[in-house]
Amino acid sequence: MAKVEIKAPIIDEIKAVVDKATSCVLVDYRGLTVDQDTKLRKELREAGVVYKVYKNTYLKRAFEGTDFAQLNGVLDGPTAVAFGIDDATAPARIIAKYVKDIQALEFKAGVVEGTLYDEKGIQVIASIPSRDTLISKLLGSLQSPVTNLARVLKQIAEKDQPAA
Repeated sequence: MAKVEIKAPIIDEIKAVVDKATSCVLVDYRGLTVDQDTKLRKELREAGVVYKVYKNTYLKRAFEGTDFAQLNGVLDGPTAVAFGIDDATAPARIIAKYVKDIQALEFKAGVVEGTLYDEKGIQVIASIPSRDTLISKLLGSLQSPVTNLARVLKQIAEKDQPAA
């Protein structure tokens, strides 16, 4: 069996995820304990993030012709990749929690919605709340003035009505 036959299914697997992904974050995972890695993987999986370790050459092949090809320059050494499917900031946000506590885990770079970010940029992305959280905050702030207006109008209407 030729090496190409072995590589092709793995590259196809990566391409299938890349086609659905809105973001991709690369991390250096050297030195993680099994327990730390298990907790990280579990939280990422629960958030709908695909987190795997692939050979850098496989990632480069799968990234060809996509926005993620911008990451080829940092694909050296041990690399774990986290793909955000529905929530583009989820991989960075979740991994950032672990980076604070685990010295061995380090951001390399990432691409979020087509834009390349270095290690510092990914840390900024990690501070952005999820889209759902942002939408609920926006709706809450929009609803507040309307609710206050409704209360005032109700009080004015009650004041103008004669007492029963």
